[in-house]
Amino acid sequence: MKGKKIDIDKIDLEELKKSTTENPGTLPYAHHSGSAVIKPEDKGKSTGRAVAAMQSQTDMQMSQIYEQMKLLADQAKMIQARVEYSERIYEANISFEPLINHHYFLYQKNDGSDFLSMIAPEEWGRKKDFAHFLAEVKLLADHTWEVIREKE
Repeated sequence: MKGKKIDIDKIDLEELKKSTTENPGTLPYAHHSGSAVIKPEDKGKSTGRAVAAMQSQTDMQMSQIYEQMKLLADQAKMIQARVEYSERIYEANISFEPLINHHYFLYQKNDGSDFLSMIAPEEWGRKKDFAHFLAEVKLLADHTWEVIREKE
């Protein structure tokens, strides 16, 4: 097989430089027959997957934040209820000095006034001095009252 003779004087080196590069890894196509095949990626497909993953992750995080908010709201409601009961107890007639972490009993008399007692409803016997048992309470260190049990 006889090849054509190449006339080196007719080769335009400047024109050849345009079709070659010193950094072939930056070309958007394979620069020789042994190069890896480069296929264009479907941008819509990869963007869709990324958006779906992002939405899934942010939905999970929003759900966690919602659960935390719900827990905080429930805790706030419990504190508010404790404050309301505490205000009612401090307006009641108390004929002794309550001690922290001790249990006491809140009653309502026939006239509608409240009083705090050390006597449980089961301990009164025949001579009960109240119309309604309201709650068993415990004095906490912050001087609010925790409701242990309410009237049945």
